[in-house]
Amino acid sequence: MTAPVTDGTVAPNPWTTGRVAEMERIGDHLVRLRLELAERFAFVPGQHCVLRLRAEDGYTAQRDYSIASDPADPLLELMVECLPGGEVSGHLHDEARVGDELELRGPIGGWFTWTGEQPSLCLTGGTGVVPIISMLRYARRLDLADRLRICAVGRSRTELPYADELLAAGAFVALTRENLGDRVASPPYPSELEPLLDGIERAYVCGSVGFASYAVRTLRELGVPADTIRVEQFGATG
Repeated sequence: MTAPVTDGTVAPNPWTTGRVAEMERIGDHLVRLRLELAERFAFVPGQHCVLRLRAEDGYTAQRDYSIASDPADPLLELMVECLPGGEVSGHLHDEARVGDELELRGPIGGWFTWTGEQPSLCLTGGTGVVPIISMLRYARRLDLADRLRICAVGRSRTELPYADELLAAGAFVALTRENLGDRVASPPYPSELEPLLDGIERAYVCGSVGFASYAVRTLRELGVPADTIRVEQFGATG
């Protein structure tokens, strides 16, 4: 297993294989994969990996996926959203089975990472919650939960990945298409975000292009300096 380098990232790793040790299909659009890697690699919360599929005729397709697991987890966990026309996500959701071997390379990314030094807020939407779950699990293991505040936004409880885990950890969850307890469905109000911003030194935004734009604009309107906001956005690829 490679060792972290001084800037918080890790040295590049060659391609390896991961055996699907566990999987769970969640609704019509999500699949959770837990992979046993042939060559484990060290990573920090917030990083991602590349997953590559290879057909018998040699054709390959690959896609980046954020890592959900705590770095101490012996298995690598991914939560994949099945996108319309997605070659990789469609295969993983519809065809993958326990025991399958997949090609992976990682970890990738040094910008969108959190290791506990800065008190931080994570404002995330939909499957953008995946790298935040890695941060959350890391924080809970190392008793750093007081340094990480999370606001997760989803359409419904069943469509928001890891909703139960987030709620159990004390994250603020805002649903936009169904009520959650006494909270009426809506995006988070500024008055709900303001208490989460007290004392933070960094903000992490992760979600679709549209969500990221909304989240950054909201944080800036609440006085969060632009140079403290780190953004990771995603969308369908050709």
